[in-house]
Amino acid sequence: MKEQLYKLLKTKALSEKEEAKTTLTLMGDYPAGIGDHSTDDFYNNVEEALKKLVDADDKLSALEKYKTELFSAR
Repeated sequence: MKEQLYKLLKTKALSEKEEAKTTLTLMGDYPAGIGDHSTDDFYNNVEEALKKLVDADDKLSALEKYKTELFSAR
């Protein structure tokens, strides 16, 4: 069960990371094609995607750091 939990959390974090990277790529390559065209919305969306990317990286780092302690069979 611990291995399944680890895989679940890691897969979710990897998915969040890819979603954030995709958003940043789309916003950088096609900014006019994304919803509302106001500058504030654009900046907020880019900032939100960056935060999501950082959070996902932090989650992956924490999982690796505590993998043995939290998810190993005892």
